[in-house]
Amino acid sequence: MRLIAIVLLSLVLSGSSAAAAPASRRPADVVHAASSLIKRVVPGQAQYFVVEQIPAEAALDVFEVESRGDRVVLRGSNGVAIASALNWYLEHVAGITIAIPLRPVALAVPLPRVSAKVRIATPYTYRYFFNYCTFSYSMAWWDWAEWQRMIDWMALKGINLPLAATGQEGTWRLTLRDLGFSEKMIADFLVGPAYLPWGWMGNIDALGGPLPGSWIDSHVNLERRILARERELGMTPVLQGFTGHVPASIKQVFPDAKIHQTGDWSAGFSGTWFLDPLDPLFQRIGRRFVERQTELFGTDHVYAADSFNEIDPPSNDPAFLAGMGRAVYESMHAADSSAVWVLQGWFLYYQAKFWKEPQARAMIGAVPDDRMIVLDLWGDRHPVWQDREAFYGKPWVWNVLYNFGGKVNFNGDLPSIAANLSTALASPKRGKLSGLGMMMEGLGSNPIVPDFVLDMTWRSAVPALEPWAQAWVDRRYGGVNAHARNAWQLLMQTAYRAAPQTGTFLAERPGFYVKGTAYRTEPLLPYDVRTLAAALDTLLVAKSELRQYDAYRYDVVNLTRQVLGQLGLPLVNEVEAAFTRKDRPALHAAEARVTGLLGDLDELVGTREEFLLGRWLADAKRWGKTIAERDLYEWNARNIITLWGTKCTEGQNDDLNLYAYKEWQGLFSGYYLPRWKEFFKRLDASLESGRSFDRAPFAAEMCTWEQAWSGRHDAFATAPRGDAVETAARLYGRYHAAIAVGVGSTP
Repeated sequence: MRLIAIVLLSLVLSGSSAAAAPASRRPADVVHAASSLIKRVVPGQAQYFVVEQIPAEAALDVFEVESRGDRVVLRGSNGVAIASALNWYLEHVAGITIAIPLRPVALAVPLPRVSAKVRIATPYTYRYFFNYCTFSYSMAWWDWAEWQRMIDWMALKGINLPLAATGQEGTWRLTLRDLGFSEKMIADFLVGPAYLPWGWMGNIDALGGPLPGSWIDSHVNLERRILARERELGMTPVLQGFTGHVPASIKQVFPDAKIHQTGDWSAGFSGTWFLDPLDPLFQRIGRRFVERQTELFGTDHVYAADSFNEIDPPSNDPAFLAGMGRAVYESMHAADSSAVWVLQGWFLYYQAKFWKEPQARAMIGAVPDDRMIVLDLWGDRHPVWQDREAFYGKPWVWNVLYNFGGKVNFNGDLPSIAANLSTALASPKRGKLSGLGMMMEGLGSNPIVPDFVLDMTWRSAVPALEPWAQAWVDRRYGGVNAHARNAWQLLMQTAYRAAPQTGTFLAERPGFYVKGTAYRTEPLLPYDVRTLAAALDTLLVAKSELRQYDAYRYDVVNLTRQVLGQLGLPLVNEVEAAFTRKDRPALHAAEARVTGLLGDLDELVGTREEFLLGRWLADAKRWGKTIAERDLYEWNARNIITLWGTKCTEGQNDDLNLYAYKEWQGLFSGYYLPRWKEFFKRLDASLESGRSFDRAPFAAEMCTWEQAWSGRHDAFATAPRGDAVETAARLYGRYHAAIAVGVGSTP
């Protein structure tokens, strides 16, 4: 372990030359920012903490914690380090874990004492956070109150390099106006609020728009508040650079512009337009983009740009790709001589057939080593650094990518996370490994995963997983509880040793299960559902002791949802069996069991605010200044979690239908249930008439219904109803016998 620590420290220092360190702040400013955070995290008790700034250690952040009389002294090299000192105290002394969303903490007075002074330096220059997709699947409708909690949480966890993409549409509006684009041209280019990440990455144009000017104005203001808070805490926000993506109307403004249309996005969306890197207009637009952005938001000299995210370039000529790399970087550099390009390495995995060695080396090698940071997005499962010579000398960040689509599930392959990070740290071929980060597409449903990963920000080696998880459980539920520990041991053997994001088959477009089909919900567990149910049994035994803890109530509902949801496919199989033998009474009974389960799942998740469709829709509509704007935002909010676009096809996964589906109250009853009822109506009519059932017309009609659903305005609950634990126990008891015999483990 000591050897790994030494290796890690040396490798991080080797990658610290890129110009991305946070700007230094006056000690008084640092102390004020950290003290304000403490007041938000432990309101009413902040007077028991003494805050001091100390120098960094070998250019790396450091913190100290010690007791002084009845007070706790928190020292750090900046606001993030001081916040991390507070987090260390809360976890290791007070026995409290801070979750998302961050809620204020109440401590016992006098405060628990620190037995001996603690000093910890991070081995990582960069601690990165956010996937572009997170800005849609979790944060599309956030206002300042939610962002403030998120920034505080990031600081507590040691994050210093967050993606800060909010409000980029403001930069685009100014830049395109400067270049002579009309307001209509701009409106036809910018996407709607739920789809902004894919507009930023160049995958789509216009979808979900036109984007109202009031949205752009309000989110420019929101971004300014986000950046001010991140900067005062010592973070280095990552803003946007110009990728080459331009409006299709560019030829109307610049007739001689040399542009290329990309291939269709992998989800079936038509290709977008990119400016040729050798066209002088590329530099003009790129420079103006950064200049306008700096006028709006200032700069920390770090810019994200991903020119070909999940879309292939128009040419595989290494010279063309090197020109693209140089053009993107030089357009940043022209406006900011200290510019550093943050590049997602996802394309090297996702489009590996295109990006072979000559192409990858040409693109990345065209940029000076100290002017690029590469993010290895899926380091926990598909580490690209091993295949690409640690990104050819560039500083790079190892990341965990999970929770695709922001789906609601219990899952996370913690052993693979631990093993792959350990491998990277110990490898002599690791190059300039300089940080770690989280690239989750959604937040919230699997808190143990980010807590485990971000706990590494202040460790020199990966800890043994089992004792770490046990300590985490103790903190989550307010102390040692044997039942909770036993329940989570079972979860660590099942859900948290598995990569598939398993869900309920009842969220799929209705039909009978076809073996070998790739379903969005991944309805087959890679482990025995009875083991998962045993974890729930054990957790429920502790309800009288633990129900006071909100984290416990959340976990009980979430786990019950996961267990009961596995009954969906077996119950649909019962429907199929009755239909095949033409037994109408049995068919009706089986259909009733399916619709009953959907109703029960709706009631279950309706006890928690995190699982309310009505809350998601209300959060979207609150941004609207007019009825038309509210209607547009509601369409965006409904569509992104269902069809994900305007087209609809019969096949499974030939578009983005259900990519970001949610197991929420309101969706079970208002979206999934009506479709199954219609499916069952067609089955019954088939038996009654003696005509064979043809699913194709039904699926086509469902597509029309689903498209119309995005434009509806029916209301759903915006506040939870019922006792979460009692409801979970009651509904689980209703299905316990079926689960006990293994129903749900196989199709």
